[in-house]
Amino acid sequence: MSKKTALAAALFAIMSTSAFAKSTLTLYTSQPNEDAQMTVSAFEKAHPDIEVKWIRDGTTKLTARLQAELAAGGAAPDVLLIADSVTMESLKQQNLLAAYKSPQAARFDAQLYDKAGYYYGTKLITTGIAYHTKAPVKPGSWQDLLKPELKNMTTLPSPLYSGAAQIHQATLMNDPTLGWQYYEKLKANGAMPQTGNGAVMSAIASGSKAYGVLVDYMAIREKAKGAPIDFVFPKEGVSIVTEPVAMMKDAKNPESAKAFIDFVLSDEGQKLVLQQGYLPADANLPVPAGFPPRDSIKLMPFDAAKALADTDANKKRFADLFGNR
Repeated sequence: MSKKTALAAALFAIMSTSAFAKSTLTLYTSQPNEDAQMTVSAFEKAHPDIEVKWIRDGTTKLTARLQAELAAGGAAPDVLLIADSVTMESLKQQNLLAAYKSPQAARFDAQLYDKAGYYYGTKLITTGIAYHTKAPVKPGSWQDLLKPELKNMTTLPSPLYSGAAQIHQATLMNDPTLGWQYYEKLKANGAMPQTGNGAVMSAIASGSKAYGVLVDYMAIREKAKGAPIDFVFPKEGVSIVTEPVAMMKDAKNPESAKAFIDFVLSDEGQKLVLQQGYLPADANLPVPAGFPPRDSIKLMPFDAAKALADTDANKKRFADLFGNR
């Protein structure tokens, strides 16, 4: 092989490698491991030019890690896919997120994303009422948990430990028919807090409590496995956790971050949410097995900025009423 031919071959190899080199996207997510792997694999299949490096942990631990890395001058992730909009609102107010107007957002209810494009809800995890199949009353309203015949039969997750419970409390605070007085009446009727939703589900399934405030998918999945538990979406409405996605302000790969946001909001991404057993944020898609028709599920209004501002006060009131449970 002549020197000229060898040089041409080397240049071609370099150009070919560059043409097919993958960009790297760093994702921090609180999705369960199996769901996170499904999401990443589907995205990489749709975008073979992007490799995703992801770290999975609870939202509180991920945000603590993020803050520590930023304080130390370390590298930040490109994109976040975490549990709740209150945490995203906090990061937004700290000027850590970048606004991006995803073209996919036009299909979604405006309540599910930040109007400036800082974060977008990807699914609906609602909080309603779970109950043991042998419970004496089938509830249909939040008010049913206050009935005298249900005294000492109800449990609920604590907003001191659970992000979903924190959002649920903030949502009820803004409902004039419920509000803080509802928690006072729950306490008077013997309601007992647990730490998180898992403990509430265990208490109902075991029969130690007949009723509980619980996130939808836990009860519906356990029922499908044969557990003696049912779930109802109360007529007044349900609170929602939306598992939002957002791009970091200092993302090293902003174009890939935008592609990831577009993907999880796209029809393909939303069908993946459905496959994982959650209510998709896209109201045009059907509901998972075990859920009632979507038009029978009423979503209660929620203001993430107000919830963030009221967090400490709400937690203190809960602790004062129920103790540090």
